[in-house]
Amino acid sequence: MKKVAVFGNAGAGKSTLSQRLADLTGLPWVPLDAMKYKPGGGEVPHAEFKAAHDALLLQDQWIVDGFGSLDTLWERLDTADTLVYLDMPVWRHYWWVTKRFLQSAWVPPAGWPERSPLLKGTLNAYATVRLCHTKLTPKYREYVKQAQTTKQVYHLRSHQDIAQFYQTIATQTDVTFPRS
Repeated sequence: MKKVAVFGNAGAGKSTLSQRLADLTGLPWVPLDAMKYKPGGGEVPHAEFKAAHDALLLQDQWIVDGFGSLDTLWERLDTADTLVYLDMPVWRHYWWVTKRFLQSAWVPPAGWPERSPLLKGTLNAYATVRLCHTKLTPKYREYVKQAQTTKQVYHLRSHQDIAQFYQTIATQTDVTFPRS
């Protein structure tokens, strides 16, 4: 586990999981939203984002979470040696987007671009959940099914799967990790 791609629908908990995985493994965590958006929420020009993304993929170690763009997504998944696919029920994505927004009054969300507007991001995430669920989720599921022959794949579908994933990684890295 040196190059880890964490992906899934909006509100899946990708950044939270990635941050904890980085803490457990010592691998550097790179939230794509922090690369794709400027402080304040403006989008980085695509050519600039793509160049930074391509440079990142050449590094020896990383945990990358997020979508980025369609052209970078598949390239990143192909380059990763480990895939962590968060595939929750669609209602949970809506709930976690709402929960992230409510909690942001006290704690900024993990991986959220500095000073980016939470309300706008939340409204965009609500629209993205349904779109991703209908368009990308079937492609993600097929991709991880095929990738299991060449990569380490963690297809997480529930809270229990996530807790077991943390325990598995903690055991592999010889870290004591409290039960969730």
